[in-house]
Amino acid sequence: MTGLRRYCSKVIRDIELPRPFTAQALCDQIADRRGSTIRLKPLPRPTPPDCPTGMWLATKRGDYIYYDEQTSGLHRLHIILHEIGHMLCEHDEVGLEDNQYLYRHLDAGDPVWIRQVLPRIRYSSRQEQEAEMVATLLLERAGRLPVSSPLTGLWGRLEQALGFHRTR
Repeated sequence: MTGLRRYCSKVIRDIELPRPFTAQALCDQIADRRGSTIRLKPLPRPTPPDCPTGMWLATKRGDYIYYDEQTSGLHRLHIILHEIGHMLCEHDEVGLEDNQYLYRHLDAGDPVWIRQVLPRIRYSSRQEQEAEMVATLLLERAGRLPVSSPLTGLWGRLEQALGFHRTR
């Protein structure tokens, strides 16, 4: 087991995944642990092409996870879990209280502020690797990662052609 995987496994060790597993149920559980709230919100459209597909913003009133809703369900879940990974690894959150303009526009639903702040949000490569690993480990534990089919030949090709995906 690599050092990164070992570290991230420790980070999520005490998290009991909700059943049924949903992003909102996990966010509610983590919010309770943090003594806060976590709100899931789609990124406003249009977003610049170089924008990330998700971000975590922390305010005194709670946390906000913004995600790209124009992608597949599995990718959307991975984006949300990636942002949760930043929280669980205690990476520096993007604090809006430091920027009064952004803070004012958060509740107003003004998408302009997100397009202005997104390109400036950057984590270190190590932090991104940790968040990615946490998301992957949570997906593995939830049984949501597609796995290769044991079927080969005609049956395997038929399964693939029909779009059937197995999960762990």
